[in-house]
Amino acid sequence: MGGEVYQAQVLKNFFDTITGPDRNLTRIFMCVVSLAKIRMESPERMAHLMDQLRKSKQHRELSVDIIDYMCSCAAELDLLSVQTAFGMKDVREIADSFEGISIDSF
Repeated sequence: MGGEVYQAQVLKNFFDTITGPDRNLTRIFMCVVSLAKIRMESPERMAHLMDQLRKSKQHRELSVDIIDYMCSCAAELDLLSVQTAFGMKDVREIADSFEGISIDSF
């Protein structure tokens, strides 16, 4: 599970970068390459991603293939790992804290 949490953190950094005010292509590049290495992608897949990143730099816009790759990686992760990386609590933990509230207390 530790590897999945790390992958989810890299994905979070990627999406924070592309949606934030500073869309630094170097940070995007590092997120994509890091995630591909963590996932031990094939050399062919790595070459394709690197090519798409180079094209993105030339055209000054992010390739759809890169976004598709990152989204597919996110979809494959365990939901609990993603929640942990994004700092979310498990719904069951939160539900326990609401059981003690009654209508009379309002």
